[in-house]
Amino acid sequence: MKRLLLIVPVIIALIALSFIHKPKPAEEGGIKWMTLKEAQEAQKKQPRKIVVDVYTGWCGWCKRMDATTFVNPEIVKYITENYYAVKFDAETQENIKFNGKDYKYTAQGNRGYNEWAAEMLNGQLSYPTTVYFDEQLNEIFPVPGYQDPQTFETVINFVASNSYKTMKWEEYQGKFKGKVSN
Repeated sequence: MKRLLLIVPVIIALIALSFIHKPKPAEEGGIKWMTLKEAQEAQKKQPRKIVVDVYTGWCGWCKRMDATTFVNPEIVKYITENYYAVKFDAETQENIKFNGKDYKYTAQGNRGYNEWAAEMLNGQLSYPTTVYFDEQLNEIFPVPGYQDPQTFETVINFVASNSYKTMKWEEYQGKFKGKVSN
């Protein structure tokens, strides 16, 4: 009986740990995520667009994107070749510096949010949200919600090809032929 009392908390702890949000490293088949600071430094050496996955540790759809979309080989390849990828916890209590501006944590009830997340998401704190920045660190647009690999492939191509500057999304979406299979 004493062993059972010791084993049950260990099992519960292991189950809880399995739900903690941990992005898959590139060597396991996922995107090589950078910190915001790393992306800004890389940007100085070789400008690229930046894609930011805004997530929280408690967000189930964020975990689903990690497990499906962000490990799809075509997505990983395209992101690696065309973007700097940043994974940003919207509830981080770290002070963030982006594009010469400082952002702090704002407590709100039991949780809170980082001011940079609120700015990127136009005050609509919805997770996951993918935010795109151009080579000069200007925000292009946020895309709220879970995106399956096919949808995500269309959006990352729309942005990387600069089609968003000359074409409406609906038009591009109708013409785009991706590599990700259903």
